[in-house]
Amino acid sequence: MKLRILKQILLLSLCTGFVEAHPCLAASRQPNFIIVLGEGAGWSSTSVQMDDRNPASKSSSVRTPNLERLARSGMRFSDGYAASPRCTPSRAALLTGKTPARLQMTFVNEGRRDNGSDMNGRVITPSASTELPTTEITIAELLKRTGYATAHFGKWHLGRVSPCQHGFDESDGATGNGGPENVATPNPKQALAMTARGIDFIQRQSKAGKPFYLQLSHYPNQPGKAGGQNRAAPETDEDTLVVDRTLGQLLDAVERLQLTSSTYILYTTDHGTPGRNPPFTGGKGTVWEGGLRVPFIVAGPGVKSGACSHIRVTALDILPTFAELAGIRELSPALLEGGSFAGVLKNAGLGEVKRKQSDFIVHFPHYDKDFIGPASAIYDGHFKLIHPYETGTAKLFDIASDAGERHDLAAEKPETAKELDARLLAYLKTVNAQMPSPNPRYDSSKPTELKRGGGRGKRKNNQ
Repeated sequence: MKLRILKQILLLSLCTGFVEAHPCLAASRQPNFIIVLGEGAGWSSTSVQMDDRNPASKSSSVRTPNLERLARSGMRFSDGYAASPRCTPSRAALLTGKTPARLQMTFVNEGRRDNGSDMNGRVITPSASTELPTTEITIAELLKRTGYATAHFGKWHLGRVSPCQHGFDESDGATGNGGPENVATPNPKQALAMTARGIDFIQRQSKAGKPFYLQLSHYPNQPGKAGGQNRAAPETDEDTLVVDRTLGQLLDAVERLQLTSSTYILYTTDHGTPGRNPPFTGGKGTVWEGGLRVPFIVAGPGVKSGACSHIRVTALDILPTFAELAGIRELSPALLEGGSFAGVLKNAGLGEVKRKQSDFIVHFPHYDKDFIGPASAIYDGHFKLIHPYETGTAKLFDIASDAGERHDLAAEKPETAKELDARLLAYLKTVNAQMPSPNPRYDSSKPTELKRGGGRGKRKNNQ
């Protein structure tokens, strides 16, 4: 009860002064927001060229005409990032604007455990929460407080508590990967059904003249099935194709209801493809670019059509951006780690994201799909540092010129590597992040290998 009272006080404090000149903002002046969250699709998984300077930033074979349509009407971000290489922490960060490290939600309730324990069976990777606390303030709660209708349809995967206890008026419930029917291949049935529910929701809000926030979170198909965890390449990803098909239905409905000029539509994904992510190294379950850099497209009022921005944006930035666009002028910086990119949207892709700190940190202290083991990463400008916990020896990359992370600069730029590593570890200590214990199986004389342009390499060490 005390936690709920505290949460209400926080909500009131966040919303105090949310309009600078008027005590109430007319509903007709508030924009609508739609998020379409794809499941496990990487930067080059679609036919949208995410970077106008790099032809390799799109698929050479898969066709996603409706994502192309959204990109033509809006802005692509060449440097768009998920907050985690796994879905539960990534989704929690998107809804709250906080890092998974701070939330202590860094993993999922599945995955490899063989390398997560020592020879005596003692678990050496931390247990992470998979339940989003109801004390956390979400995008839905902020917008609902200012008069928005809110809905979440599709994959929740943030615990057993209903989305309706996190600010959503309507939802499909606390669903997981299998959807409401808990089946191995929820798509295309659930993709079509959740989109139909979303369209019905916006039709009702449009008729009522009420602003709305809608999130459509797509399901994956399960391991061993078409489009599932073991698929080899984004070109064969049926999940991406069904997302594109339903996106077309959604765009048609927005146009039919004459909501285009008042509605922001954002498409992104929760992490990279569980397979190859050319031209990057790594994929789902790794802190390499293939696990974190994802499609990121926004269309809406004031957004230049067909623009490509080279400003780094992340899932953490979505909450403060929507808050600013909705007229919420004051957000406590102590509660947020993302920043608003509303000014970038309004300025043809130029400008900066207004964050309280310049760097972007990803913490993944788990044995999963990366044979370097648990690792964290910090981005600052064009530099990216990866800290693997098995060795403690940081890797430094200039991702502006070396997006494939092939040339480790740590020995050439030791001061830069030292500074970034210190900042990364200091941040993790500040937020009381959960850390892995030393792995007694690790043998530094037997180095690991990691596929370039792909997901998992052949492990030579600690199998």
